[in-house]
Amino acid sequence: MVKDTVDVVLIGGGIMSATLGTLLSELQPDWKISVFERLHDVGLESSNAWNNAGTGHAALCELNYTPEGPDGSVDPAKAISINEQFQQSRQFWSSLVEQGVLDAPSTFINSTPHMTFVRGEKDVAFLKARYEALKTQPLFSGIQYSEDSRVINQWAPLLMQKRRAGEPFAATRVPAGTDVDFGALTHQLFDNLRARGVDVVTNREVRTLKRQKDGTWLIKWRNSLGRTPGSTRARFVFVGAGGWALKLLQRSGIPEISGFGVFPIGGQFLKTTNPALVAQHQAKVYSQASVGAPPMSVPHLDTRVVDGEAALMFGPFATFSPKFLKNGSMLDIVTQVRAGNIGPMLKVAIDNPSLITYLVSELLKNHAKKVDTLRDFVPTAKDEDWELIQAGQRAQVMKKDPKKGGVLQFGTEVVTGADGTIAGLLGASPGASTAVSIMLGLLQTCFPEQIDGWEPRLRELIPTYGETLNPRPEAAAEVQAETAQALALTA
Repeated sequence: MVKDTVDVVLIGGGIMSATLGTLLSELQPDWKISVFERLHDVGLESSNAWNNAGTGHAALCELNYTPEGPDGSVDPAKAISINEQFQQSRQFWSSLVEQGVLDAPSTFINSTPHMTFVRGEKDVAFLKARYEALKTQPLFSGIQYSEDSRVINQWAPLLMQKRRAGEPFAATRVPAGTDVDFGALTHQLFDNLRARGVDVVTNREVRTLKRQKDGTWLIKWRNSLGRTPGSTRARFVFVGAGGWALKLLQRSGIPEISGFGVFPIGGQFLKTTNPALVAQHQAKVYSQASVGAPPMSVPHLDTRVVDGEAALMFGPFATFSPKFLKNGSMLDIVTQVRAGNIGPMLKVAIDNPSLITYLVSELLKNHAKKVDTLRDFVPTAKDEDWELIQAGQRAQVMKKDPKKGGVLQFGTEVVTGADGTIAGLLGASPGASTAVSIMLGLLQTCFPEQIDGWEPRLRELIPTYGETLNPRPEAAAEVQAETAQALALTA
């Protein structure tokens, strides 16, 4: 039995659907919106606090956003772009806090300095060049650089205890960094949507999507409890189902998804809540990735605040599972294969033997070997202080490339049907941190007739909507100060 047609169906109960749903409920409160999540609660996959690193990606410390050229120069363009996007997220969250949509800021965001720490002459030279490229950028004002062990010890004591004498090392630090609990943020956004009348349904798995002659989409689903089937019609569909977004977009039949595939990479982290250790490290510290490792596997030692409790986590250590989600199917990696994507996927496999080598080496590491890796960061780390936790699945995008045939892509990508009535998100980091920017782009693409009329409200929610901050130092400083105050952040 087909229910009444709704205006919007959001598939997946993560931060992306929560963000888009919140934007649409602010811009078009008369629209009828439904959310379908296959698990028993929202925010249990990639948005869950312990399934992601929770960095609050602003490119303050992640080296892969500042590539090094053949001449040793560093290009800051991507880092600036990501930071601009994170500023939009901060503005949006600030507005929602002021409206009472979100709870006290400390329930989902907390001040945590962002650091980069490297060892060896080559990496020290690179970090210094990166610092020189970023220190003049308004959005990166306040970045600090040091090769002095005494200074770095003040920033992050655990890094310097019993460090080998004579070893070249360097660090940068940005005091204005943050730690974000995207699980808590997701829950709060959905709680507000429910209060506004949005139908948020859990234990509902979407099976098929079919375009109808009248332009709507027929969404066939079944309830996980009792396997009861049903159908819903929608004028617009967003697929924010993590790794499963590929499978659902393939089932929709839109030609735009042809050529796309995903490569699932799991992750584990070492975690400690030992108060003595937590008290000595209040920062997020990133370093260089291992040779052959994908960018999402950059090692980092993070302060995390989840449900009010501080902890440290280190990783990630790559694992392999054919599942596209932590709660996915063992057949996911096989059932994605289509005539249009098998060529690009094979080309990715041929061109990335170092990735396979890296995954094998990671899978062979036991708990003791993983703590050995941690000792590159924390020389005094003890096996018994750290437990291993399983993180979420990351579905790295594989896609056609006109020159290479197929590429493994880092980042996120929105795939939109030609008429704009369906869109889905593929990929991983820095997705959650830039969710607001990604969803604003989706609104512009999929709702061209409404976007101009929505602009006044969008500017109320995000004052710099449609603008960039970095070219305007005074505006950059003002916006950062205002959102820091609204979100109770202290540098």
